[in-house]
Amino acid sequence: MKIIFIAALFCTLAVKISAATLQIEITPKVAGENLQPASFRYRTSAGETFSVTRVSYLASDFALQRNDGSWLDISNSVAWLDFERNRNSIWLEKIPAGEFCSVRFLVGLNTNLNHADISKFPASHPLNPNLNALHWSWQGGFIFLALEGLWRNSSGELDGWAYHLARDTNATRIMLAAPLIVTNETKLELDFNLATLLNAPQPLSFGKDGSSTHSRNGDPISAALVKNLAGAFSVHRISNLTDAQIAGAHPKPLYLTAKFTPYPFQMRATFTIPDLPRDNPLTVERVALGKTLFFDRQLSINNAQSCADCHSPEKAFTDGRRTARGAEGEFGMRNAMPLFNLAWKKEFFWEGRAKSLREQVLQPIQNPIEMHETLMNVVTKLNGNTILPASPDARQRVPTNDYPALFTAAFGLPEITAEKISLALENYLLTLTSFNAKFDRVLRGEEKFSPEEQRGFELFSTEYDPRRGQFGADCFHCHGGPLFQSQSFANNGSDGTLKDLGREKVTGKASDRGKFAVPSLRNIALTAPYMHDGRLRTLEDVIKHYAIGVVRSATLDPNLAKHPDGGVPLSAADKQALVDFLKTLTDAQFAAEK
Repeated sequence: MKIIFIAALFCTLAVKISAATLQIEITPKVAGENLQPASFRYRTSAGETFSVTRVSYLASDFALQRNDGSWLDISNSVAWLDFERNRNSIWLEKIPAGEFCSVRFLVGLNTNLNHADISKFPASHPLNPNLNALHWSWQGGFIFLALEGLWRNSSGELDGWAYHLARDTNATRIMLAAPLIVTNETKLELDFNLATLLNAPQPLSFGKDGSSTHSRNGDPISAALVKNLAGAFSVHRISNLTDAQIAGAHPKPLYLTAKFTPYPFQMRATFTIPDLPRDNPLTVERVALGKTLFFDRQLSINNAQSCADCHSPEKAFTDGRRTARGAEGEFGMRNAMPLFNLAWKKEFFWEGRAKSLREQVLQPIQNPIEMHETLMNVVTKLNGNTILPASPDARQRVPTNDYPALFTAAFGLPEITAEKISLALENYLLTLTSFNAKFDRVLRGEEKFSPEEQRGFELFSTEYDPRRGQFGADCFHCHGGPLFQSQSFANNGSDGTLKDLGREKVTGKASDRGKFAVPSLRNIALTAPYMHDGRLRTLEDVIKHYAIGVVRSATLDPNLAKHPDGGVPLSAADKQALVDFLKTLTDAQFAAEK
C-alpha cells in the first residue's frame, strides 16, 4: 500500500519538565575502565585479544521498587543506547516523587513491542528502525543487543566477531539495588561491564564457541549471553543533576508564505516514518523551484553543467561514470551517489561530511573540481543580470527562468539568496522516493519472484554461519530493511592500503579509516559502476568481490571480517541468483522524470 502524508508545520512549543524526573545513564566498561573503541587491549578468558567496535542495544519496561516491596512500572519506557552514537541515557519523566530501593528493566523488548508495526513509530522514536538499525527486517522482530568487533586468531590474523542477541525468549530482566530519592534532579549512573558479559559466569571464546550468533533456537552463544547479562550491570553512582533537562522548542518554518500548497510526500506503508525538516516544510512551490534549479546549468562556472548532469534521472540520479566529471572536464575521486530516499538519511557524501541536505547541495556548486562557481555569481545569474563569464567558451548568457517569481511563490519575496537556493533544492531532493520495484509488488502479492529471484532473496537474507548450518550470502546486515541500506559507514574490504581515508577525514578517528557510507541497493541495476570510487563495473563484479575479493585490514567491518579469507564462498548459480534478485529492486519511475 502506498501512503501519502503532508508534512506537519510546527509552532514553537515549550515542553515543561514534570516535577519528578530520573535520568538513567549507562556506560559500557571493561574491567572498570570506560570502553576504548577499536582498541586491542582486551582479552577473553581464553586469552584471545579482541576489540569492540559496536555496542548497540534496546532497554525497556523500566520499573522502580518502593520500600514496601511494590513496583512502579514506568509506562512507555524504552530506550535505544548506542556507544558509537553517544546515546547512553534514558529520561524517565512524570514519576511520583519519593523513595525507591531498586530498579529493573529489560535488555530487549516485551513480545508486544518486539512485534509491533515498525512503520508506525515516529522518526525520533527509539524503535524506529531507520534510527536504531536494530530491526531484523523481513524476518521480523528486533535485535536486542548488537556487539561487534575484531579478534586475533591463533595465527595472529584479524577476524571479525558479531554477537547479535534477539528473539522473545532472550529478553533479559536486569534488577539492581538502588536507593533512590527521586526528584527533578536525580541521576542514576550504571556500568555495563562487557568483560563480565563475555567471560562470566559462562565464558565465551571466539575460536572455540564461534565468532557470530543470530540467536537461533538452541544457540549456545545466545544462551551464554543471557546468562552473563544479569551480572553485567551494576550501580556506579547516584547523584543530583547540575542542570534540569529543558526540552527544546520545535524550530519555526523558514520563510513560510501566507499561502502555500503542502506537497504530498509519498512512500510505502512498509517504510519507516522519515524525520523531515520541520523548518523547511515540503510545499509544491518550493519543490517546483528546487527542481528547476536542479536542472539549471547556470549553477556552474561556465553554464555548462547542472546538478542533473552528474545525477541523471534515468540512471537513478547517477551518471554512469567511474568518478564524477566536473564542469571544466576534471574528474574527482568519488563515484556520483544516487539521489533517492534521501529523506531517511542523516549524513551525506561518501564520508558523511554534510549533516543535512541543505548543507550538502551547496558544496558541489563551490567545489573547484565540480561546478566551480561562487554562490554570489549564482545569485547574480539567477536574478537575470549579465556577468562576465569565467571562460571564453561561455560568453553567451544562458536564458533564465523567471526566478524572482519562483522565489516569491516559494518564499514570499523575490529576493534570491544562497540559503533559499539550498532550502529549495533540499525540498526537491526529499521528494525523490523509490518504493515501487518488482520486489515491492511481490510483497504486495501483485507479482511473483522467479525461482532464481526467490533463491537470490533467500541468500540475501540468510547469514553465512557454517557452524550452525547456515550458508547464505549475509547481505542483509548492511543492506537490510525496505530501504536496503543502513545509516552506517563501513570498510567493505575494497582496498587494503586505505589511501582514501574516507570517514576518518570527518571524525579524525583512525578506527574510521577506509569507511564509507553504506548505499541503498534499490535501483542498483541502474547505478553502475559501483563502490565509492567506481572500481567495479557490473553487478557480477560486485558479487565476485564479496565472494573472493574482500581484503582484510584493521578497520574491515566485523560482519565481513568474520567470514573466510576473501569473502562468502558462493557457487556460480548462487552468484547469478543474487544478481537476479538485485535486479528486482529497480524502480522504473525515474526514467520518466524530467
